[in-house]
Amino acid sequence: MLTFQIKRFNELSIHELYQLLKLRSEVFVVEQNCIYQDIDGKDEKALHVLGFYENEIVAYTRLFDKGYYFDEASIGRVVVSQKVRAKKWGHDLMKISIDAIEKEFKTSTITISAQEYLKKFYEAHHFEQTSEMYLEDDIPHIQMKRI
Repeated sequence: MLTFQIKRFNELSIHELYQLLKLRSEVFVVEQNCIYQDIDGKDEKALHVLGFYENEIVAYTRLFDKGYYFDEASIGRVVVSQKVRAKKWGHDLMKISIDAIEKEFKTSTITISAQEYLKKFYEAHHFEQTSEMYLEDDIPHIQMKRI
C-alpha cells in the first residue's frame, strides 16, 4: 500500500528531500526529455505531499496557499514514479493533496497548471479547463480550476 506524509520544507529529512528531487528529475527532466530548472526557489514555501511505497517516495505533490503561486491555492509538481503508475496511485495522491489544501489553507478553490494530456485525469477530480493551451518548458499546458 501507498502511505502518505505531509510536511513543510523544514520538516523534510535530507533523505526525503533527495528522494523527492530525484523523482521529479526522473520524470520531468529525463522521462519527459525536458531540460528545465526544477529547483526553482519555491519549495521552501510549499507544503509537500510524499507518497511512500516500500520506504521509497514514489508519488509527490507540492501545495501552495492562495496568493503565492496563483490567486487561489495550487497543486504542482504532481508526479508518480513510472514503476508504479499502473497502480493508479495518482488518484490517491490528488485526493490527499486536495484534502490537505482544504485543511491547511481553508479553501476548496484550487488552480493548477496541468500538462494538457492529463486533462481527463484532472477532470476526474473536478477540475475544469480555464485557459487555452500554452507552452511551459515546451510542453503543452492548460490552466484548470477546482471550485
